[in-house]
Amino acid sequence: MSRPANRPTSFLALLVVLGLFVIPLGPARAQAVHTSARGHIVAFGLSDELNVFHSEATRAAAILAQYYGRDEAPLVYTNSRASSAASVAALRDALAKVAAGMDRENDVLFLFLTSHGSPSGLAIQAGKRQAVLTPAQVATLLRQTRARKKVLIISACFSGIFIPLADAETLVITAADAMHPSFGCEKRATWTYFGRAFFSQALPKTGNLKDAFVMARAIVSARERKQGYQPSNPQMAGGQSFAPELRAAAERSEPKQPRQCAKATCRNAP
Repeated sequence: MSRPANRPTSFLALLVVLGLFVIPLGPARAQAVHTSARGHIVAFGLSDELNVFHSEATRAAAILAQYYGRDEAPLVYTNSRASSAASVAALRDALAKVAAGMDRENDVLFLFLTSHGSPSGLAIQAGKRQAVLTPAQVATLLRQTRARKKVLIISACFSGIFIPLADAETLVITAADAMHPSFGCEKRATWTYFGRAFFSQALPKTGNLKDAFVMARAIVSARERKQGYQPSNPQMAGGQSFAPELRAAAERSEPKQPRQCAKATCRNAP
């Protein structure tokens, strides 16, 4: 008679033991899905007037690839004295190529643009060829990728005009607001003020883009005050659906030196 009395207890103990193995499967599966997301990086230096745009696009792409690309090579196109590779058509092709190879629902598309800016848009300059890349054009190009999660980072004067492109699935980060210039476009510079602060100084020290932006904005503001410049007011908006969970690679090593552009990843290797 003791066996029937113990049966419920034994059965309950069995359920508890099984629960120890079953319960963690939910979070583990969710984590596996989260960690499978890959960043796909496209970077364009749009003006050939100064080498800083080529340098910044190349270096920023390498850093983004290190922390978010999981070793996937970025696509980098720039205009320089030696080559005219960055155009609206090239940007459309680059985004289409990257989008075709990504998981459009789970992966993240990173687009970095650096150039001179105006209240109308970003300058595209290659020799005598000049044009303006507007927020409406960028919005169309991003929409055509059909990528759900997107990060748009722009280093240019008046780049805050691109902030209206932000929504829950599009994180937009700009070097300035819509009414002020940004700084650092100098003949011998390798970074603009914002580019250096965000990519070279802040991103390697933080685990996410929001913290990197906050740190970079403080660095830029301090530098502008010291030099007597009017604040550029870097901006960030959107990305609520994915940015809080988007984390940089766990390995916090020093960023690798940017590689020379390979033919497969850069269209104007000097």
